[in-house]
Amino acid sequence: MQYRDNLKQKMRNIALAGALAMVLSGAAFASPQDDLRAAVEYNRPVLVQKYVAQGVDPNLNTRDGTPLLVDALKDKNVEVAEALMRAKGIDFERTNAAGENALMMAAYQGLLPIVKLMVETYDVEVNKTGWTALHYAATNGYDDIVKYLIDHAAYIDAESPNATTPLMMAAMGGHITTVKLLLDEGADMNLRNQQKMDVIDFAKRYHQDEIAAGLESRRRKLAEQGAKPAPAQTPAAPTAAVPAAQAGKSAAPDVPTPMPPAKPAAAAPRSPDTVGTPTNMLFDSNR
Repeated sequence: MQYRDNLKQKMRNIALAGALAMVLSGAAFASPQDDLRAAVEYNRPVLVQKYVAQGVDPNLNTRDGTPLLVDALKDKNVEVAEALMRAKGIDFERTNAAGENALMMAAYQGLLPIVKLMVETYDVEVNKTGWTALHYAATNGYDDIVKYLIDHAAYIDAESPNATTPLMMAAMGGHITTVKLLLDEGADMNLRNQQKMDVIDFAKRYHQDEIAAGLESRRRKLAEQGAKPAPAQTPAAPTAAVPAAQAGKSAAPDVPTPMPPAKPAAAAPRSPDTVGTPTNMLFDSNR
């Protein structure tokens, strides 16, 4: 019996040694590219900086095909993102499968300092065909980013693949101050997407009754003043095709489907002078 127990213990030790050897062998043969991917995944900015300095390509994708910079921003790993942005040859225009680039992801996550860094230091373009950073900032009601992008030449009536605008996305998310901001900056409330929905239709479909009432009040006031609706502006770039995720769903407006649902309106920055303002006054037009 003792002999049998000793034999089992020896075989167990051999098996453990073999497994350890395999692990160590795998670690020994890990490529520098895999090391960089792991550093990004596990939020290790010092290691990211080290591998990039050694010449590892910062434009690598994760195993699921997402550019490392976009992936870092999706997880709000700001220091990792900054390390990648400082890398020589970083391509800010690389996108994931959903067409989302680094600026769009930073705008969606509310990372204003990163948005500023990209635009002011690295001259990242704020406009693109299809979904834009302005759409993504409006979706989550980040007024500070919306204003910043507009001030830096973002096309305010940018059209998604089915012609949905940032104003429509803000209304859908219930972000009343964002809607007001976009209107005051010149967004056209009379535009319609390919489903013939305007911003009021969006507000009603997504049960944003206060916003719908305010928009109707604004439209009535403009009509009383004899103001004609502004003509629809031509998009800065041709509209992209409807994404594969939206194929067969023409009855509903397209939204950034790869992203999680928009955050509650409470997450949006609120201006203290608009809190408690009656809806019909909030949406009055002085233009």
